[in-house]
Amino acid sequence: MGSETARAIARDDDGGAAADRRRQQQGWYFYDWANSVYATSVLTVFLGPYLTDVAKEAADTHGRVHPLGIPVSSGSYFAYCVSASIVVSVLLMPAAGAAADRSGHKKRLMGVAAYTGALATTAMLFLGGDRYLLGGALLIVANAGTAVSSALYNSYLPQISTPEERDAVSSRGWAYGYAAGALVLVLNLVLFLAHDSFGVSEGTAVRICLCSAGLWWGGFTLIPLRRLRDRGPADAEPGAVAAAPAQGWRQLAATVRDMRRRPLTLAFLLAYLVYNDGIQTVVSQASVYGSEELGLGQSTLIAAVLMVQVLALAGALWMGRLARTYGAQRTVLGSLAAWTLILAAGYFIPARAPVWFFALAAAIGVVLGGSQALSRSLFSHLVPRGKEAEYFAAYEMSDRGMSWLGPLLFGLTYQLTGSYRSAIISLVVFFVVGFGLLARVPVRRAARGAGNAPPERI
Repeated sequence: MGSETARAIARDDDGGAAADRRRQQQGWYFYDWANSVYATSVLTVFLGPYLTDVAKEAADTHGRVHPLGIPVSSGSYFAYCVSASIVVSVLLMPAAGAAADRSGHKKRLMGVAAYTGALATTAMLFLGGDRYLLGGALLIVANAGTAVSSALYNSYLPQISTPEERDAVSSRGWAYGYAAGALVLVLNLVLFLAHDSFGVSEGTAVRICLCSAGLWWGGFTLIPLRRLRDRGPADAEPGAVAAAPAQGWRQLAATVRDMRRRPLTLAFLLAYLVYNDGIQTVVSQASVYGSEELGLGQSTLIAAVLMVQVLALAGALWMGRLARTYGAQRTVLGSLAAWTLILAAGYFIPARAPVWFFALAAAIGVVLGGSQALSRSLFSHLVPRGKEAEYFAAYEMSDRGMSWLGPLLFGLTYQLTGSYRSAIISLVVFFVVGFGLLARVPVRRAARGAGNAPPERI
């Protein structure tokens, strides 16, 4: 009788733990829902073309602006600002990861970073005229906020899901993000196309769309902050947050030394660093390419990105199912081959041909969500327990750490050639090299090397 009672209590405990895990997962999904609107409406659609126009308004007779006294082509200004924001993010993330792991206040730090980025995005309402310096500064702050908060957010994945659940949980998170992006883009499209009916100019409509992304981001961040729970270290250090700036880089050095004992984890990070740079650059520069090189209107770009959001939602879920059959690594490799073909097609796409641009957007949508979601879940298997925040800070630095190189290459190629087509085709190198590096990583052995039991298919 006693053994039966013990088994019943164990079942109840397991059921309670599963229910708590599901509740945290549902809250976790909502940060993708909150934050992805920034990536979609701000970075992908509105800010690139609008900030480029603002920079052109402020440019001298040679078409250049002079931030910090440095002559910069107005057409390259947005790309350079994205690159600078990534450098700032890389400097901040080690401190955030160190503070989260040492203090046990990961959720609080995630909230601070999220609301800093949301506030900067909301302030884009005041971006107008020739205020290109304000636009660049707000972009840098907002991008740093999303980078730091995403690093801490991603580090919850191994805490709230079992190894068998990770691909599905990560894919659902991305699906939530793409669903939110599609919904807000529909609202943006209505405002932008009917701005005269609302009594506002086209520029004001764009600024309202930028501002609304910040309000959405801040509002829905409340849900994960209420549902996620900190799992503080047993030896939590009360002064860790205040000491984080000094400790951050020391912690990063310690994390790298720890990873050196797990060289396969480092090998995965290197591969991800390369191919994700290509993905992030395509996403951030697509609207500039469409407007400046292909001569497409803002309404066409919004509709194309809306298509990307809808198909990326479905693609994330579809590729999650493919991963259950073929494994996440093979599925990501297939997506990288598809990215290479997409960029090659983008180089040859004719100007003022929206049908071809929509076809390209559809292809991007199918592979975008899955390649990012499965990369995140793959890495979660390579993280030792208790070191999630510092390892995911390193992961996010791989996400952002060389992602300054793609926009920089894009901007420099345009500045040297005057052609956005040359700029877009230059990004193929990231996918080719990333494919080769990822194919060489034995991820099952890497998971075991981190002390984790890998799922049946990985």
